[in-house]
Amino acid sequence: MGLLSKKDAALITDPFADNNPITIQVLGICSALAITAELKASIVMAVSVLFVLGIGNVVISLMRNIIPSKIRIIVQLIVVATLVIIVDLVLKAFQYELSKTLGAFIGLIITNCIIMGRFEAFALANGPWKSFLDGIGNAVGYGVILIIVGFFRELLGSGTLLGFKVLGDPIEKTGLYSIGYENNGFMLLAPMALIVVGIIIWIQRSRNEALIEDN
Repeated sequence: MGLLSKKDAALITDPFADNNPITIQVLGICSALAITAELKASIVMAVSVLFVLGIGNVVISLMRNIIPSKIRIIVQLIVVATLVIIVDLVLKAFQYELSKTLGAFIGLIITNCIIMGRFEAFALANGPWKSFLDGIGNAVGYGVILIIVGFFRELLGSGTLLGFKVLGDPIEKTGLYSIGYENNGFMLLAPMALIVVGIIIWIQRSRNEALIEDN
């Protein structure tokens, strides 16, 4: 018998496509718009949410039988706030410039609808292992969309990826710039992030509808 049963594996795979937090549930859109102008920031935010949601789901699951229902939201906020503080301190210690770029958005993980939603809808009703898998699945599903958006926004908006010039040098007119290519500055603006996310949502939902019709 493998490590994961079919139901356990679905907790990880479903948020990739069939039940993606951003493209299907339309949650966590704010960070997808705000911090995806750079691929590195997108990756760091994705990893941060992975840590917070994975560990947070386990903690809430372990405490689910002793949390009074009247204060469960407060307890959830305390747990996620503690984990976010840990993420913020680690970023300031090892990636200070990036932590300034992300600024308040790391703190806003506390109110991320995806995290609070998984605490409330899943971790309070399931054991630690399933809650961990659910947290990892939803965080990865969220992170993949952030990274895709960040990839295209940085590539088309700045001509770079992770700060490296991949399309050539716009000043020295090398690479694609030698044939007249120009960076699309609009890609660095939040409205373009919304358009990119909208395109991904359209592709994802069209795919799901096609699969339903085939079945």
